[in-house]
Amino acid sequence: MNNSRTSPYISFTRENWETLRMSTPLTISEEGLAKMRGINEQISLEEVVKVYLPLSRLLNLYVLETRRLYEVTNTFLGALQKKVPYIIGIAGSVAVGKSTTARIIQALLASWPTQPRVSLVTTDGFLYPNKLLEERGIMKRKGFPESYDVRRIIEFLREVKSGRIETKVPVYSHLSYDIIPDQYQLVDQPDILIVEGANVLQTPQSRKNNGKPYVFISDFFDFTIYVHAEEKDIKRWYIERFQTLRRTAFQDKTSFFHQYTKLSEDEATNFAKEVWEEINAVNLKENIYPTINRARLIIEKRYDHSVQNIMLRKL
Repeated sequence: MNNSRTSPYISFTRENWETLRMSTPLTISEEGLAKMRGINEQISLEEVVKVYLPLSRLLNLYVLETRRLYEVTNTFLGALQKKVPYIIGIAGSVAVGKSTTARIIQALLASWPTQPRVSLVTTDGFLYPNKLLEERGIMKRKGFPESYDVRRIIEFLREVKSGRIETKVPVYSHLSYDIIPDQYQLVDQPDILIVEGANVLQTPQSRKNNGKPYVFISDFFDFTIYVHAEEKDIKRWYIERFQTLRRTAFQDKTSFFHQYTKLSEDEATNFAKEVWEEINAVNLKENIYPTINRARLIIEKRYDHSVQNIMLRKL
């Protein structure tokens, strides 16, 4: 454990972090983990035990403490206030493994003895429809901050934090590469809500907001996580994932990317490299990575997807 006075974080090696699991039980089976893994990820049960069980224990302690604060506030006010969800935000690059991290955390938290209701929402559902992106000439900037309906995300989080019943989230299809019309995910007063997306920790670049103070997506988060890896490794994972999808999901003729199944192996690799350099790398450098120090906890991955270090912000 590195506790440098000049850093706002306490840094843990994988070995140091593992000891903080204490007696937290493993509630995920190999079969269950297989369903949570992202494409071309090799996460093992050992990784869950050494990295995610200690994290689950930490998050559970935070959630319990927040509930105590809720009870104290009710005592002070002399009135029962509506209990609202504890919201966890997870950020990081495309292809870094955010979704797998989110699914594992969801499963572990939901298995705690208190049996909290844990919902998971990805910000993909808040992307503007392709038609609108094309009209605005930003189809090639899909995934950049301007391609999301940020106002709608904030409205959704406001509704959740107000305790509203059955808040709607648009559904995004990775097969059609677009929002599915008139289809929604219902988020019905969960105890814990996980929000996963590349840009969820970002703040607006401009200071102008018609004279009104800005509200950030992260203002609604109670705990924030950034999943980090070296860019060269993420690039390789992205290319590997594209090649895997080309041999599997893209084979579906209704897939937006079906056209790329006709490319040779080398052509597909070159295409994926081009997409990475022109789109994803730019978004990572300009919008995603600069938000890393806004996270309360940083998960650092090695070249093989395994977690190497964990950094927890000092209180």
